Amino acid sequence: MRWKKLGKIFDPVEHQIPNNCVEFSQAPQSLVLQDRVRIYYSTREKDASGKYLSHVAYVDFSRDMKDIIGTSQHTVIPLGKLGCFDEHGIFPFNVLKDGDRVLAYTTGCNRKSSVPVDAAIGLAISHDEGQTFSRIGLGGPIVAATLHEPFLVADAFVQRYGDTFYMWYIYGTKWLKFADSGQHERVYKIAQATSPDGLHWNRDGKHIIESKLDENECQALPTVIFHAGKYHMYFCYREAHGFRKESGRGYRLGYAYSLDLIHWVRDDANAGIDLSDEGWDSEMQCYPHLFECDGKIYLIYNGNEFGRRGFGLAVLEN
Repeated sequence: MRWKKLGKIFDPVEHQIPNNCVEFSQAPQSLVLQDRVRIYYSTREKDASGKYLSHVAYVDFSRDMKDIIGTSQHTVIPLGKLGCFDEHGIFPFNVLKDGDRVLAYTTGCNRKSSVPVDAAIGLAISHDEGQTFSRIGLGGPIVAATLHEPFLVADAFVQRYGDTFYMWYIYGTKWLKFADSGQHERVYKIAQATSPDGLHWNRDGKHIIESKLDENECQALPTVIFHAGKYHMYFCYREAHGFRKESGRGYRLGYAYSLDLIHWVRDDANAGIDLSDEGWDSEMQCYPHLFECDGKIYLIYNGNEFGRRGFGLAVLEN
């Protein structure tokens, strides 16, 4: 895999964002439409207590990804009701075209008292080409904690191959407490599920990507595309401690491939993309997303500070 970086293409501070949000355009996810490519992202608002709420917004690009042609000026999907799994935020927001509707697999966040947060995966549907979404049912999650996946079920990425829906996602394995940290830090790994209808999911809780750093390596936001006879996965990974401020411990992009959608081989050396020497993605690369448009394969991702100042683009050269 050889990627050509095209630089940062969106900075949230340069655009008006609904819901009183400023900064952050995290976990960009694509919806390819007839006349544009819509990129959804999670942005942040501070509530009355000074804590963040994550909202979904989008920006529309021309199909060649060179020009911004519009941004959302409305609420794409409201946050969950009091006590719901997505009461305090939606991040990320993965979309999939399904006939004349658009499915959105949402990661909903809710605050906890003993640890900072928990998460689960929900489903919402759009009938207006992704401008607005409504939750199914009463708004509860479709993939949540189980006996063997105890917390932090999140980061769904869904594709349909043949008659089967495939979901790659993460779940938490442990919480760690470090002497110099003011809060507990989470550890999470990538798993995979299948479904006949996109609603009811079969899961086995197996970690499908081997760890590179150590047993506490944190893996997040898998994204998969089929190209040249293989299934290619990108994801981000980091240390469990010191990742916010210490150089070399933050998120970087990892890579794996599969021939059968069952067995995955990690091969970071052939990812074809790495940190820049300077600039917006010189300290961190995170939250990748793969998509194809007009014969080209693109990779969008966040850079330094977890996407505080936007996201960038790369195009596959081989």
